[in-house]
Amino acid sequence: MPNAQIPVLKKNRTKKRTSRKIAILLILLFIVLLAVLFFRSSLSKVSEIRFDGNVFSTREQLLNRSGLAVGDQYFGVSASDVSEKLREIQSIQQVTVDKQFPGIITIHIKEFATVAYELQSDGSLRAILANGTSVGVGSSGIAVEKPILTKWKSDDPYKAKLCDALSRIPGEWTADISEIIPAPIPSFPDRIKMYTRSQFEVITTVSLLNSKISYLNQVLETEDPGVITMLEADSYVPFKPDTSEESQEKDTTQ
Repeated sequence: MPNAQIPVLKKNRTKKRTSRKIAILLILLFIVLLAVLFFRSSLSKVSEIRFDGNVFSTREQLLNRSGLAVGDQYFGVSASDVSEKLREIQSIQQVTVDKQFPGIITIHIKEFATVAYELQSDGSLRAILANGTSVGVGSSGIAVEKPILTKWKSDDPYKAKLCDALSRIPGEWTADISEIIPAPIPSFPDRIKMYTRSQFEVITTVSLLNSKISYLNQVLETEDPGVITMLEADSYVPFKPDTSEESQEKDTTQ
């Protein structure tokens, strides 16, 4: 009797396995159908692209460089790829891509800080960023507390180093500097001259600027206008009064 029941058990197992396979196939077909319907619906598309923090790059420029467009597949957008493409723009320092389902992509732009301006041959000004990039000012306006770079060649290697040095100095310490020009000599190829709004002339080098800036501000706050030299040694010499004018005044009084 026990042997006669064995074929019946095998038939029951076969029916159960067949029913399970059919159920799995139906579930898979249902999932595929849902996926097809979803990817054809507007929920799977990019519905809005937002940018913030961009000053020197327009929305159109950012869209062209990133390759993004409304209607793209939302899940096909790679945040790392978009970030890498946008960082190729020289004015951009950092990019953060935030994807918000459904369909919203927000891109946060951090640009290099403006450290100076440069006067062009046509009289216009261009902003010089911390990495040495020159960009048009446009509607961003001009920060009057930033110095103007004049007589610098575009390929001067010390220009980018100067911009990096300025970016590391607090803005209030450079607010009085109105102009910076190159003044190289054989012993100091990165020598520069700076002129301040308080009528000082400053001689130093690009490589020494960061370490000497505290001395500069000390003199600016306590002394009358003069020449400040900040090289291997620091010195300050006040401007001499015009002796010719003094002598003329003495002659008239006599």
